[in-house]
Amino acid sequence: MAFSNLYSAVCRGKWFVSFREVESNLLVVDKLLERDFDSQDTGRLSEHEAIPLMIVTKDGRSARPGDSFSDAPQGSTAIIPVHGTMLKYGTYCSYGTTEYAALIRDAADSANISSVLCDIDSGGGAVDAIAPLVDAILYAKSKGKAVVAHCDLCASAAYYVASYCDEIIASNTISAEFGSIGVMMSFPDYAKYYENAGVKVHTIYSNLSDYKNAPFEAAKKGDYASIRDEELDPLARDFQANVRKNRGECLKQETEGLLRGRMFYAEDALKVGLIDSIGNQDYAVRRSREINAEMTINNYINSKS
Repeated sequence: MAFSNLYSAVCRGKWFVSFREVESNLLVVDKLLERDFDSQDTGRLSEHEAIPLMIVTKDGRSARPGDSFSDAPQGSTAIIPVHGTMLKYGTYCSYGTTEYAALIRDAADSANISSVLCDIDSGGGAVDAIAPLVDAILYAKSKGKAVVAHCDLCASAAYYVASYCDEIIASNTISAEFGSIGVMMSFPDYAKYYENAGVKVHTIYSNLSDYKNAPFEAAKKGDYASIRDEELDPLARDFQANVRKNRGECLKQETEGLLRGRMFYAEDALKVGLIDSIGNQDYAVRRSREINAEMTINNYINSKS
């Protein structure tokens, strides 16, 4: 099943991803094409190694709370690692965003967790990997928990997710990058591959299904206009609109390429409004608790008005 999830994600091909992330995974694609997977490749990573539960306690100590966030000391901050290429479901080599989202929800439901820190280091991933994390972040916020994104690489789908957090903080001024707000699609054309293997594929559509897969059939012939218009541009417009809404007035929308795929290192990302500040994990945890305290005060004031 985990192999099927990975294969499906690669072949479906709608991605909010930095192209460097694509290049770094070409070896996996080659293995898929050559069927170069043994039995140990086909399990799910979480079946062998659960995502480690990490917290920072009220007095600043990093710790593992055991099997549940409910075992954490009162007032702890949950650390949720979102690392690597984002896929909706877990595979033999990575956790899925559904699994990260479940951790966020567990933290939100724990009375001992005061805030959530998403430790993001990702160049993005599949479009369908975004919703589980966004829903979980919104759920945590609805439970009165501050959610802060603390990021090294935070590109494309990863930035889409980070934009829903209360603040975005760069972890350093050396490697931290932000942006790649855009969408791309890739899908393999196996015609030559099958031809060389002596296989001829016939695809037949009903007379009543002349629009079915039309953009893809055109793209296979080198005509990408309809696939851009019908598949990619709507996603790109939605991505841009959500970033505008989530970042608000701090976003310098006049910056060239800001919403069209350009990447920015931390200091420039701060100038153009993609992030809120720069600091190490201690700073990010402190900010999450400050935001949580501000939310508590505001909620109290609103309840009295």
